Amino acid sequence: MVLRGFCCFALMFAAAFPALADMPLAVTAARVASNDARGRLVFDFDRKPDATVHYIGHPDRVVIDLPATDFTLPQTALQPVGLFRDIRYGAIDASHARIVLNMSRPAKVMATDVAENGEGGGYRLTIDAEMTDQKTFDKLVAAGGWNAAAYNSGRQARLAQDPPPSTGKFVIAVDPGHGGIDTGAISLDTHVPEKRITLAFGKAFAAALNKQPGIEAFLTRDTDRYLSLPERVTIARQKGANLFISLHADMLDQPSIRGATVYTLSDKASDHLAAEAADRENKSDEIGGVTVSHEPEAVNDILQDLTRRETQAFSISLANAIVSSFKGQVNLINNPHRSAGFRVLQSDDVPSVLIELGFLSNRQDEKLLLDPAWRAKVVSLLVEAVKAYRAPLVAGKG
Repeated sequence: MVLRGFCCFALMFAAAFPALADMPLAVTAARVASNDARGRLVFDFDRKPDATVHYIGHPDRVVIDLPATDFTLPQTALQPVGLFRDIRYGAIDASHARIVLNMSRPAKVMATDVAENGEGGGYRLTIDAEMTDQKTFDKLVAAGGWNAAAYNSGRQARLAQDPPPSTGKFVIAVDPGHGGIDTGAISLDTHVPEKRITLAFGKAFAAALNKQPGIEAFLTRDTDRYLSLPERVTIARQKGANLFISLHADMLDQPSIRGATVYTLSDKASDHLAAEAADRENKSDEIGGVTVSHEPEAVNDILQDLTRRETQAFSISLANAIVSSFKGQVNLINNPHRSAGFRVLQSDDVPSVLIELGFLSNRQDEKLLLDPAWRAKVVSLLVEAVKAYRAPLVAGKG
């Protein structure tokens, strides 16, 4: 009877509480210490973590892959210092998390130690790094036991499924910028990450589009997860998107600059502000620990070239429709339609724009970007821009 009672209790307990093994690990605290030659990072976990170290070059990075992990840390918990030029951490997908260390000089991990925390409970992951020469670091990249190209192509292969049958609707990919390990910019006063703002805008925008007759919208990401730039483009193409709209909120060293900007793709940046914006957004893959070629694909087919030119013309038309819709309603920067080499806009056959909704470095813009009423207003104007863009296309088919 005692054994039967214990078994019943165990079954009830298991039903009431999910197995710890199925729950993400949790990081409750972290600290960093470093000079120009050596550095140490310490992460406190609730349970024992399995950590794997890889190296990526150009720029030099150390990547620590982990199982699914919740980093319950303030954004300011790990400030870059010494060897560590930048420290990023967060989710990669539902099953994996990652710490990415951008190094100020070539360095290698001398030891990764996992030990019990003693009376405080949980486990402590300690990562010790030390400077090395470029030749040694390059050897670590080459012989690190991790094929970055295969990893990236594998992520693409998981997306390379046959597209769903056409619904006959006008399909729009809404792309909330950043996510997971890639927080994007951090707002000046409230310290809200850009990834949270873009996801809120993206969800509201997709929902509003789906209320329009003949339009079907989907999100490239609907949770706080990381997507590489090529993955975002592939998702849009695989789902048969007729438009791709990427949402962002920028950050500048000049807090006086404010207002929305609409970007399209071009080989040569329209101005230095556009060039700098593209450089910042293109770093998403670097932040996520993904290796992507910086060289544009060669156009060897005249039909492919014509397709690209037509797509670019449609992208410009969409950008103009958005600027027209915003004028007098939403503050715009000077020359609000700009262009540069944004990798997320490099689709041959899907007209694409990237919208910087405002600047998180400007207090007025920051307040608006966090205001649900302002978000609803911008969403409504974006829907009207999409309808204006689509109208002549529908008329042409008629």
